[in-house]
Amino acid sequence: MTQHVRDIMTADPVTVEPQTSVAQVARIMRDEDIGAVLVTEGDTLRGLVTDRDLVIRSISEGGDPEQTTVAGACSEDLFTLEPDEELDHAVQLMREHAVRRVPVVDHGHPVGIVSLGDLAMERDPESALGDISVARPNT
Repeated sequence: MTQHVRDIMTADPVTVEPQTSVAQVARIMRDEDIGAVLVTEGDTLRGLVTDRDLVIRSISEGGDPEQTTVAGACSEDLFTLEPDEELDHAVQLMREHAVRRVPVVDHGHPVGIVSLGDLAMERDPESALGDISVARPNT
């Protein structure tokens, strides 16, 4: 049976506006226990920002995280998937572009995110990556 992106994606992704501060995005990630949020203007996808992006593209530059916006930290050259695309295409896209997360859009509007961890859990839940993906972080 063919599987589709919608079968494993994380639906209703957390979104922020480009002018949201890096500090606020970091707090959202902490509170929601997530590593990525979508950056949107209204209902239009503008980018994706990960916890690593916040550190590498923003915090390490030395600006005030309360004043620095997420617009400068997010990836804007995105590759997206549609919910009805086959999972094999998601794997191919992630491999080809060396990305760990891909926004899912429906008629141009963000509806989810599919991650390497989602794929690992679906394809091989007994793998090390599958185990890590479901494990709760130590706090």
